[in-house]
Amino acid sequence: MENLLKWMRRYVSPVFLALLVASFILWYLAKLTYMYTTEQTIRLSIDGQPVEITCVVEGVGTNLFGYRVYMNKTLRIPLAELKTRRATGEDHEGKLVIDPQSLQHAISVRFSDIKIISIGAIPEIDDPVKE
Repeated sequence: MENLLKWMRRYVSPVFLALLVASFILWYLAKLTYMYTTEQTIRLSIDGQPVEITCVVEGVGTNLFGYRVYMNKTLRIPLAELKTRRATGEDHEGKLVIDPQSLQHAISVRFSDIKIISIGAIPEIDDPVKE
């Protein structure tokens, strides 16, 4: 390792390395202005019940990067805002199934600068009336 550092000091200019790093940073910033489509995990709280949903989102790279890095908060969505139906089957008593379109709309309203293209599987939630 020490030989590599000696070789680099002798043959590679520190100015060159600084300019190389600066050019990489500028290139990366320029790429963030493009539109991208990616998957994003969004944490929700539906009437106090925690839910994680994977969504396909589209937006400018800076906005998507910001949501991915800095978005640690949970979105609160009231159950009254969503269309639901009772789950059927023995194992699903006391559970509600959320309509995907209504959930996608509720999430889209809260994200103004990215577009929610689709949402993944929505877990069933407990029926608050049943409890």
